[in-house]
Amino acid sequence: LLFLIAADSKDHKKEFEILHKELEDYNDEMLQKDFVIAISKSDMLDDELKAELKKQLDAAFKGTPYLFISSVAQQGLQELKDKLWQMLNVEEK
Repeated sequence: LLFLIAADSKDHKKEFEILHKELEDYNDEMLQKDFVIAISKSDMLDDELKAELKKQLDAAFKGTPYLFISSVAQQGLQELKDKLWQMLNVEEK
């Protein structure tokens, strides 16, 4: 699963919780799947803001994978595709 949260969100953790709750209400079995969070619109962040946001995300998501992407600037898209491909092709144990 891919959760998409905008970089300019006031509360990234709350945004994720809203998405998680909607998915739980729709089909809670989906919550058993692996997921990654994509922080979109990252082209709006300078290096200092991105570093600060990384600290916040690390604290909020504790080990949950996340990536910064920007469709406008074509940043992070290949990394996102590679991560999703890797997650889809993990052999079952």
